[in-house]
Amino acid sequence: MRFFIDSADVNEVRELAKSGLVDGVTTNPSLIAKEIARASGEDSVEDSGGGIHRRIGELCALLDGPVSAEVVATDFSEMYKEGKSLSKIAKNVAVKVPLTESGLRCCHALSLEGIDVNVTLCFSSAQALLAAKSGARFVSPFIGRLDDIGHDGLQLIEEILELYSHYTFRTEVLVASVRSIGHVVASARMGAPIATLPPKIFRALYKHPLTDSGLEAFLSDWRESKQSIL
Repeated sequence: MRFFIDSADVNEVRELAKSGLVDGVTTNPSLIAKEIARASGEDSVEDSGGGIHRRIGELCALLDGPVSAEVVATDFSEMYKEGKSLSKIAKNVAVKVPLTESGLRCCHALSLEGIDVNVTLCFSSAQALLAAKSGARFVSPFIGRLDDIGHDGLQLIEEILELYSHYTFRTEVLVASVRSIGHVVASARMGAPIATLPPKIFRALYKHPLTDSGLEAFLSDWRESKQSIL
């Protein structure tokens, strides 16, 4: 399974990427706006696009893997124009569009031009089928949000993977809205190729109480044996 980091914090992504375990980044306009505002010390910030483009460019420079940059337009013509602009920031930008009729039309148009597209806000296997037929490079099912309304987000991942296995779609399932280590492990066991993780979930993958206690025991034994030698 490949791990993407769901963050627009350049410093945080840079630190996590040092592990060699980060394969890409996902962002959205809200994440980027919050990070720009935080960096400027403001509660909020209005941006005409220049700051967002700079932030996407900074993230793209940190690693070779895809960096999803989301459009904010909702109609096809503006969405396509914005997607083209985002795709020119760096070669590893994946344009992110919503799973709407206009979004899938935009996905199809951009994909025909060789531009990678991440279709986001997927909540059903039927939607995932349309995304694949539209030429999406990635489809992002939001499992945590489904769990929030009493549905089984992981079941959706299983359904999409089964559906895709019958065809030769290039689309990869990018598990999104991940809330726990359990989400990550269960998705990996199903064979999901990618999960995008909030930084705190990525860091939590390292942790187990027995690892900590075992390490402390080893170090304690070492200190005692060192003292006896001296």
